[in-house]
Amino acid sequence: MAKTSRAAAPAAVAPIQRAAQVLGVFFLLIGILGFIPGITSNYDTMSFAGHNSDAKLLGLFQVSVLHNIVHLAFGVAGLALSRTVSGARTFLVGGGAIYLVIWLYGLVVDHNSGANFVPFNGADNWLHFLLGVGMIALGLALTRRPAGRR
Repeated sequence: MAKTSRAAAPAAVAPIQRAAQVLGVFFLLIGILGFIPGITSNYDTMSFAGHNSDAKLLGLFQVSVLHNIVHLAFGVAGLALSRTVSGARTFLVGGGAIYLVIWLYGLVVDHNSGANFVPFNGADNWLHFLLGVGMIALGLALTRRPAGRR
């Protein structure tokens, strides 16, 4: 009787890992789109950092080279950390907390000052708030234990 070899079935990806992967790809896409003229308006005014960059992703979100690099780094982190459940949770909850800190910073910093070095505008601020709350909610909701299993 001949033995048949079967490849081991790939391990199932937990929903929290899939969420981290999707957000990782989202951040990579946003980082890349920030470097594409036409998708980013006023592309010729983009600076490395600082509030003087008038470049706007989708004509709405103020970006700079540094801002785009941060999005790319978040994307890489999301994909790398999505390899484990604990890493995915860390990315979602920790990344969400970082986005809430960035939201608060964007609210208190004068948008026309050197302190606005990334840079942020009002649209960025509210997107950062939604990302922060959404990422934390996903990280917590997707790792909740079902009732009865404590």
